[in-house]
Amino acid sequence: MTNSNTNSFKKFFSYFWIAVTGKETNFTSGSIRKAIFMLSIPMILEMLMESIFALVDIAYVSQVSVNAVATIGLTESVITLIYALAIGLSMAATAVVARRIGEQDVSGARIAAVQAIMLGILVAVLLGLVGIFYSKEILGLMGAEPDLIAEGYGYTQFLIGGNITIMLLFLINAIFRGAGDASIAMWALVLSNGLNIILDPIFIFGWGPIPEYGVMGAAIATNIGRGTAVLFQIGILFFGWSRIKLAMKDVAVNIKVMVNLIKVSLGGIAQFLIGTSSWVFLMRIMSEFGSEVLAGYTIAIRVIMFTLMPSWGMSNAAATMVGQNLGAQKPDRAEKSVWITGKYNAYFMALISVIYFFGAEYIISLFNSEPSVVDSGALCLQIIAVGYVFYAYGMVVANAFNGAGDTTTPTKINLIAFWAYQLPFAYLAALSFGWEAKGVFVAITSAEVLLAIIAIIWFKKGKWKEVQV
Repeated sequence: MTNSNTNSFKKFFSYFWIAVTGKETNFTSGSIRKAIFMLSIPMILEMLMESIFALVDIAYVSQVSVNAVATIGLTESVITLIYALAIGLSMAATAVVARRIGEQDVSGARIAAVQAIMLGILVAVLLGLVGIFYSKEILGLMGAEPDLIAEGYGYTQFLIGGNITIMLLFLINAIFRGAGDASIAMWALVLSNGLNIILDPIFIFGWGPIPEYGVMGAAIATNIGRGTAVLFQIGILFFGWSRIKLAMKDVAVNIKVMVNLIKVSLGGIAQFLIGTSSWVFLMRIMSEFGSEVLAGYTIAIRVIMFTLMPSWGMSNAAATMVGQNLGAQKPDRAEKSVWITGKYNAYFMALISVIYFFGAEYIISLFNSEPSVVDSGALCLQIIAVGYVFYAYGMVVANAFNGAGDTTTPTKINLIAFWAYQLPFAYLAALSFGWEAKGVFVAITSAEVLLAIIAIIWFKKGKWKEVQV
């Protein structure tokens, strides 16, 4: 190995260590590529941990029954509505905190963080009550058969009832990312998902004094893992090394800041409600083709999320770069960081698309060997992988709007791509044209391609640079 290669490796690992330990916090000057690397590495690892858990979770549950897998698919298509609220609030928190940090207003960032957490707790408690008392009805509305409801309602009850752990984990990590402390968000996910992976088989299959809970055990493990990580996050906020360090005197309602957060988050919530509610309707269409097809689709989506999560992590880096550099009055640097991040994301997604396209059947069979499940899941994986390069740019550009505090533009784009196009096309293709599940898969891919094209056209207009938060 030549000296230049040796030096390159040393430099890479040096930067990698700085990134995961959070020693670099200034992203408004210096090399843009280095800044993207420093932010992306912990965010990618954070999201990778989330997607690894999703795969491990479905692997364990697949050993219970096909109904158990279908229960997770139906429940998570509903809980994505909760994710929409959590992510919408998180986008507002990241945008406002990043802008205040870019302006060197750490006190303002602290106040925004507290108000965001208060809003998250209020929303989570209200949604949790619905999940606790109406879990069977929720599954029924999604088209679940009586035997599936009887076996799986406990999973739905625990997961939605304990959604405060999801809400706060998303929200506080968004605060850390906005401040440039992406490594702390990463370690919170490592703790959360590490515990989930350990506890999953214990609660699903039983161990020692702990009884066998079946699919409900997966929800119990998830809540314990995420709840522990939330306690870790709160400890860091009050006693740790984050740039956002709170004291009890900060825990007070600030109406002006809270209203500003609500204003910014409404666009984000609407944006993700449009996107995630479309997944609910797609899942409802898929339920028409039986539990085996539904199980294949659910496994494929988990596999897809394995690579979309790291890609989403890279797009989060772009959001932080945009927010902090707009706060520092450097809009050109903000824009350049988006195009560089999009290019790197596209390289990654192109490689994964080739792997998924040619290895689809083998990948799905690792989770379930029933031929009908494998056929459905493999077809889903292959068709969706075709649009991966478009997803790469679409995610980065959409998150760049959000990082600027312009949550309205991506909302409009989602409305066009998902409601005006994807849902009508999926319904017609699957049920009227006779394409069945294939029609849903084609609708998903073509809608994401459309979204990316529209997002890039609007981003180039540059109006996002003028948004004030």
